[in-house]
Amino acid sequence: MVILIAMTPILELRGAIPFAQGIYNMSPVSAFWWSVLGNMIPVPIILWLFPGFVAWAEDHWPWIHRLMVKLQHRTDTKYSQRFARLRDFALITFVAIPLPVTGAWSGSLAAVVFGVRKKRAIPLIFIGVLIAGIIVSLTFEALGLSVN
Repeated sequence: MVILIAMTPILELRGAIPFAQGIYNMSPVSAFWWSVLGNMIPVPIILWLFPGFVAWAEDHWPWIHRLMVKLQHRTDTKYSQRFARLRDFALITFVAIPLPVTGAWSGSLAAVVFGVRKKRAIPLIFIGVLIAGIIVSLTFEALGLSVN
């Protein structure tokens, strides 16, 4: 269940770690690693399938394709120069901040939009997920909600 929660968009590991410790009474270390594992499962799937989905949507759902193109154009024009300057650091930081609309899902989509190679994106996203997991774990611990 912890892995499934960590795999879901929005909740990701920021929902899985408290769930694992609070509901399943997992140790902080177990909760951390199971959540990191679950959070990383969708990453390669998104990186490999999202570009194909956009191409497929162009033929089958023109309105989704128009939305995706508009979103990509807006993102590209608004953030591409900043992202290009700080490419690796920006992707890690974006994934590492444990807030809604940041995380492995959004980081994977950003990697696709900004053209980060898959072999480069996966380790950068993994580093961000590790940092986010540490932040969530320490926050959970600081609030006195940890089981250990």
